[in-house]
Amino acid sequence: MAAVAIPQATSLARLFLTKPISGGPFSFLPNNHRKPIFVFSLHTQSPITTLTTKIPKVEQQQRLSFTIDYLIDSCGLSPDCANLASRKLSLDSPERPDTVLNLLRDHGFTTAQISTLVKKRPVLLLANAQFVLLPKLRFFLSIGVSKSLLARTLASDPTILTRSLVNQLIPSYNFLKSVLETDEKIVAALRRTTWVFLEDHTKNLVPNIKYMSETGVPEKCIKLLLTHFPEAVMQKNHEFRAITEQAKEMGFNPKKSTFVLAIHALSGKGNKSIWDKCFEVYQRWGWSEDDIMCAFKKHPHCMMLSERKIDRTMEFLVKEMNLAPRSIAQCPVVLFFSLEKRIIPRCLVTKVLVSKGLVKEDWSLTSLLVPVEKVFLDKLVFKYEEECPELMDVYRSYTKL
Repeated sequence: MAAVAIPQATSLARLFLTKPISGGPFSFLPNNHRKPIFVFSLHTQSPITTLTTKIPKVEQQQRLSFTIDYLIDSCGLSPDCANLASRKLSLDSPERPDTVLNLLRDHGFTTAQISTLVKKRPVLLLANAQFVLLPKLRFFLSIGVSKSLLARTLASDPTILTRSLVNQLIPSYNFLKSVLETDEKIVAALRRTTWVFLEDHTKNLVPNIKYMSETGVPEKCIKLLLTHFPEAVMQKNHEFRAITEQAKEMGFNPKKSTFVLAIHALSGKGNKSIWDKCFEVYQRWGWSEDDIMCAFKKHPHCMMLSERKIDRTMEFLVKEMNLAPRSIAQCPVVLFFSLEKRIIPRCLVTKVLVSKGLVKEDWSLTSLLVPVEKVFLDKLVFKYEEECPELMDVYRSYTKL
């Protein structure tokens, strides 16, 4: 038997202690420690049944026909997808795959999600639902993954269900817990990518975290990057080091959160492509290279926005509100605000106040768009409700309060 501790996974402990399970590939055993220990048998049956004897041709055709029909009728696959999946799967009865589908439905999987999962990993239909799949589902639920998130995550990447709970998933959890400390942060990282539970952490993640510490990045910033953008920390070590050095050369301070946000924005071919497109769009709106770098240093993720988002926001602020494009580069955070729910209603309120001479026309983006809603309403709506009783109607017409 091999024992693996799950720190603070008390909900999982209670789950098994209230209904003791013995036999099979795992059991939950009492011990003298304050924290429960999951004990797994290493000589479990394989989750997948393999055929070791030659099957007659007629029987092979029957199995193929049954498999395709099952994938179409019970799993919702199209005929083409069912034919492709049947190359990796051979069913001779509905008994085992039915238990898998029932388990998934019991855990909140929709018909579409089940279809997606089966299409990506049809061999999972041969897994032992009770002893192989159920413990993995219970484990993720025990650390705070909701049923809806778990279903979305596994439908998107069912690879997790093919990995060992004792040899891969729990050790990954223990490592992430040692760095992030809370299950909430681990769940947030999982939401971004399943690979936080699938990768060999000693290969890139551990060296990259160590390098950030040596560079002077505070622990809270390391947690920020790993929690919300784990894919950036999981890239190859030599690439991560190069990007870290690039961020320093650009003038980012390793002790500030903008440093790790810059690392994320500079990481990967996909982000590089987005960066180049954003650079082109900002130049089209009249920003110089200095303006773009100024905005990037203030809010690194301004180089990760969509072309449509930039264009719509700039068009309104420049053409409707007569703002100089460069002034927006000085306050790039406004590019992240909702045009309909924040920018337009606040700007329209200001236009009314300016037209009545109640406020100056040279207002700043920072004072108008950055404050939270309560501060804005107190400062520019409630304050002038006697002189302009229509202000709240103007504001609500867009925000739909």
